[in-house]
Amino acid sequence: MEIYLMQHGPALPKEQDPDEGLSPDGEARIHASGKALRKMGIGFDLILSSPKKRSRQTATIVAEEAGFPPEKIMETEKVKAMTPPEETIKALSELSQHKRVLIAGHLPSVAEIASSLLTEGPKATIEFERGGCCRIDVEGLPTHSGRLRWYLTPEQLRLIAS
Repeated sequence: MEIYLMQHGPALPKEQDPDEGLSPDGEARIHASGKALRKMGIGFDLILSSPKKRSRQTATIVAEEAGFPPEKIMETEKVKAMTPPEETIKALSELSQHKRVLIAGHLPSVAEIASSLLTEGPKATIEFERGGCCRIDVEGLPTHSGRLRWYLTPEQLRLIAS
């Protein structure tokens, strides 16, 4: 399974939007990230999103850019910010029929999922940036011996998209 992890884009302050949806910069950043993924030949069999507005928007924009039907995005509590990585990985293991899965989520969750997939014991520190994306390949789940194939920052993705 190829697991793609992306932190949502920059959001509006709560005073401007109580649901903290994506800011205009956040929308532009995620469009560029989605275009870059498409340009890299990356598609998805499944996209998982946190129920938070900024993650749903991130998932929808990437889906549209990558050619995935937005109506097939699966919202789940299992990718919320404070969900233990073991719960997310268990949920992923139940979706093993899918080979390329994107999770549009939050910190610390996406970093903890990546760490748990890659190592056992002390956490690996993985610096996620809003709109950046990483790919981790796993033979099966659960595992602590996944392979980090790449991590691209939003700026790198923007350059690929242009």
